[in-house]
Amino acid sequence: MSAIRGARERARIEVTTAIKEEARKQLAAEGAAKLSLRAVARELGMVSSALYRYFPSRDELLTALIIDAYDSVGEAAEHAHRTAVEEATGAPAPARPPAAHLARWVAVACAVRDWALAHPHEYALIYGSPVPGYTAPQDTIGPASRVGLALIAVVEDAHREEGLALPPLAEELRPEAERLAADIAPGLPPAVAVPLVAAWSQLFGLLSFEIFGQFNRVVEAREVFFRQAVTELARTVGLLGGPR
Repeated sequence: MSAIRGARERARIEVTTAIKEEARKQLAAEGAAKLSLRAVARELGMVSSALYRYFPSRDELLTALIIDAYDSVGEAAEHAHRTAVEEATGAPAPARPPAAHLARWVAVACAVRDWALAHPHEYALIYGSPVPGYTAPQDTIGPASRVGLALIAVVEDAHREEGLALPPLAEELRPEAERLAADIAPGLPPAVAVPLVAAWSQLFGLLSFEIFGQFNRVVEAREVFFRQAVTELARTVGLLGGPR
């Protein structure tokens, strides 16, 4: 019985993968708003009732695609952070460059950009216009947080190891800063929480301008431009990067 169950589970995984792959093709061709379970079933040679056993509704299929996209870009960010930490850890502390944490921040941001350029349709699904009639469930919150948490980890490392150049905080914003710090980065001073959220949103603003064409005929040296822009964002959150 266990062998039969294992074969069924493998078959279900294979069919689920095929459904999602075909759905991604539809996203690229038609956009998320026109995603259709019937069209996916037709392209796979399935009857629609069979597909409903895997995804009972369009929204459940959309949610699966959204979670996959968030997990994919999140893994890219986390891998970049791990790699940068491992490279820095190999050197004794006095030999580490003074801008090590800034370099980690830039590495994470560039990994996210690389992913976005390689997966523009998945990027549009999670950071583009909302899909009419769709409300993302709680299941998407954890995966959606992974990039932000990777950036927070860089700042937490810097705070612990070399300190931060704390940005000024307007008194009227202090209650909001304290709430944000408690929610997203309890290990960091409240003064860092506000620019962290701003930097996170500006990172995706930069990416969206590039992915969706707003930089056409404006910015030509886009990789260099992006690196400079995210370096400036790093400084707004207090990362020490040597002289400007």
